[in-house]
Amino acid sequence: MFLPTLVMMAKAPRAGLVKTRLAREIGTAEALRFYRANLSSTTRLLSGDGRWRFVLSVAPDWAIHEPVWPAGIAAIPQGFGNLGTRMQRVLDRMPPGPVVIIGADIPGIRRWHVADAFKRLGEADAIFGPAHDGGYWLVGVKRRPHIPCIFSNVRWSGPHALEDTVTNLSGKRIAFCNTLADVDTAEDFYAWRRSV
Repeated sequence: MFLPTLVMMAKAPRAGLVKTRLAREIGTAEALRFYRANLSSTTRLLSGDGRWRFVLSVAPDWAIHEPVWPAGIAAIPQGFGNLGTRMQRVLDRMPPGPVVIIGADIPGIRRWHVADAFKRLGEADAIFGPAHDGGYWLVGVKRRPHIPCIFSNVRWSGPHALEDTVTNLSGKRIAFCNTLADVDTAEDFYAWRRSV
């Protein structure tokens, strides 16, 4: 049996590279502070669990050699293209076994969310963690008997991303896990601040 892989898509935590929409609403320094803190805490939380292999998928590619990533954690460059192209590349490059991909801006994520996603993926071909905005904070595929191409014609950063991706999986068994919030807007940010 293959060890499942959890991949976190992450951008180099630098002003102007991360959370640009959030930065326009709450300021660059505050958006960067949030991203750095969440990237660090989520990496610490999820990388030490022996139930899965943990990999950072890093953008931009040159940042793979920057000293901002935790030592001892596998990191790969995301490569070029839109989010779907980059996530498909992750699915194609990982070792055999199921793969779950998450973002680095999900402050509510816990280990049990990931464990539950891999468990549900055992009975399904794909799994999604819906987000409140119509997108998703988690996507996973079994990758057997082949690696599906699921990110074509997806309208990213809008209310149709989940719907479009699910449409690409017509005829496949799809599971869903908990709805969590990613932090993209000032409203998301202040809702998260009130909850901690």
